[in-house]
Amino acid sequence: MAGYFFHLRSTNYGTLRFGGRSLATLASDVRSDHTFRIPLIDFSKYRHANSLSEKRKVADEVVNGFKEVGFVYLGGHGIPSSTVDGVFRKSAEFFRLPSSVKDKLAWVDPRANRGYVKIGRERVTQSSDAAEIAELRNTSPDTKETLEIGRDWDKTWKNYWPQEDDVPGFRQTILSFFQTCHELHTVVMRSIAVGLDLDEMFFEDKINEQYHNLRLLSYPPIKTSLLKKEGQARAGAHSDYGTLTLLFQDNVGGLEVENPHTKHFQPAKPIPGTIVVNSGDLLARWSNDILRSTLHRVVAPPTESTNADGMTRARQSIAFFCNPNGGARISCLPNCHWPGNEAKYAPVTTEEYIVRRLSETYD
Repeated sequence: MAGYFFHLRSTNYGTLRFGGRSLATLASDVRSDHTFRIPLIDFSKYRHANSLSEKRKVADEVVNGFKEVGFVYLGGHGIPSSTVDGVFRKSAEFFRLPSSVKDKLAWVDPRANRGYVKIGRERVTQSSDAAEIAELRNTSPDTKETLEIGRDWDKTWKNYWPQEDDVPGFRQTILSFFQTCHELHTVVMRSIAVGLDLDEMFFEDKINEQYHNLRLLSYPPIKTSLLKKEGQARAGAHSDYGTLTLLFQDNVGGLEVENPHTKHFQPAKPIPGTIVVNSGDLLARWSNDILRSTLHRVVAPPTESTNADGMTRARQSIAFFCNPNGGARISCLPNCHWPGNEAKYAPVTTEEYIVRRLSETYD
């Protein structure tokens, strides 16, 4: 009966409004590429709400965005722009280090998922076929480099940090931001629980171990003509593996989101002061695909981000991949299945799923 109640209530989002637009229009807007949009949500109204009914209004917006698109722009999130700018500065300083220095911090184990990943080593894709992924890596590698960071107090897996003299203040800045993102993710998950008619604290003991991954990304300048080759992208089409991703973009652009209804990719243009938030595979599995894990990619940016020589501008982004606890058992939520809408996925732990996916995509 609980699932049946959610199924009924999920049709009533049209009573809510944000920015003067009825949420009832989102379901119709996304059916066409001409009107497709990623909803913009003022999350401060949830963070500062004085009652559950006030929270529910925002929670319904969040859940509806993930239900129809799989992505939202989150405004009013509470992270100062100065904090984000500081992380971008430290990220840029790191990637300017010589390759000989960065290579000493190389990523080595999918169970750890920590360290430096040079250009071409990872090829994100939805494929799980080793031969196909190897061919993609050879013919159309992702043109990005990354640094992967996990919880710093893990007893088994340690982060790889540059020397303090090489990037002063780097470790302190990144660890502080890791904690900030964890805290925001916790509040967003509370809103999702409310939007799914669960207790607001339902996910609390399933996401409290900070089994997350903070990824700093650098996309160096590249000829636009190369990015327009068949199958080539700065980052190939893929879904994310965990519950949520908090993505902080610079102003260059190039992120595209697949319209899940038409299967055509649409630009997710940077909006200053917002975070792009998308639901990942484990949240989709938890919700029985009520919340979508949508494909996305990074391609050549708009022409204004290309110079006279046909080279794109360098692009930076920061992705905080939010995951449940490593041992959390991800099985269909009690009110996300009902007669005629049975559970689609076998239970799996967070660690099992993520390690498998990472093992498939790295060389």
